[in-house]
Amino acid sequence: MAFFMHLSREEYSEFVCGCGAAIINVGITFPINKVIFRQMLHGVGLRNAASQLVNEGFSTLYRGIGPPLLQKTISTSLMFGTYDAIQKPLLESDLDSRLAKVIAALVAGTAEASLTPFERIQTLLQDNHYNKNFINMRHAIKVIAHDYSISEFYRGLTPILLRNGPSNISFFFLREAANSYIVITPTAWTGYKFFKEFLTGAFIGALNSALFYPCNVLKVHMQSNLGGPFQNIKDAAIEIYRERGNKVSYFYRGVHMNYTRSFVSWGVINVAYENLKYFLVKN
Repeated sequence: MAFFMHLSREEYSEFVCGCGAAIINVGITFPINKVIFRQMLHGVGLRNAASQLVNEGFSTLYRGIGPPLLQKTISTSLMFGTYDAIQKPLLESDLDSRLAKVIAALVAGTAEASLTPFERIQTLLQDNHYNKNFINMRHAIKVIAHDYSISEFYRGLTPILLRNGPSNISFFFLREAANSYIVITPTAWTGYKFFKEFLTGAFIGALNSALFYPCNVLKVHMQSNLGGPFQNIKDAAIEIYRERGNKVSYFYRGVHMNYTRSFVSWGVINVAYENLKYFLVKN
C-alpha cells in the first residue's frame, strides 16, 4: 500500500492504461483463446478443438471468461505500471539502463504471477472434463477453498514465472527499440500512428507467444489436475511427451492460433494503451 501512495499521477496512469487496454481485447479474443486451450490440453488439431466448442453450444462458449477478464486486466495493469514504477528509481540511481529495465521487467513479471489463481480457475472452467463439477468462477473458488488447500490455487506457478519475466523483458526491449527506430512526426497522418502502434504490439506479442508457448502447455497440463500430488516441470514435460507420441512438435499444437490471437490481442492492447496514456497525461 505504501508503494502506491508514493506514485505520481503519471505513474498511476500506467496502471490505469494497462487495465483499460486489457479490458478492450479480452472479449474479442476469448473464443479464440478457448480453442487454443483445448489444443493445448488435448493435443488435438484446430478443427477438432473447434468442433468440441460447437458441439457444446453457444451457452458454454464464454464459460470461464470471468477469470481471464479479471486476471488480464489486473495483469496488464501490473505489467505496465510496475515496470514503469520500478524502472524510474533504478535509472535515477545511475544503475546501467539495460540492467534497470531487466530488473523492472522481472519484478513486473513476478508481480503478475501473484494472479496465478485466476489462470488456475480459468483452466478448470475451460476444461470440458469439469463442465459438471463447477457452475461458474465463484462456485469453483468455493469448492477448491473448501475441499482443498490454498496451494491448490497455485498449481502451475513455476511455468508461469518462467514465462512472465523473460516475456516482459522481450516485450519492453523490443517495444522501446521499435519506438526508437520508427518515429512518428507530429504532422503525420493519425491513421499511420495507429497502424504503427498496432503492428508494434502485434508483432512483439506474436513473437513472445510463440517463444513461450511450451510454458503455457506445461501450465495447462499441470493445472488440469485437481487434487493429488503436484507435478514439477520435468515430470510434466516427460508425461506430455509420452502422451503425444514422443514428438516434441506436439508441444506446439495450437501455436498458430495462439500467435494469431496474440497478434490481434497485443496490437489492440498497444494501441489502446498508447492512446489512453496520451489522453490521461494530456488531461
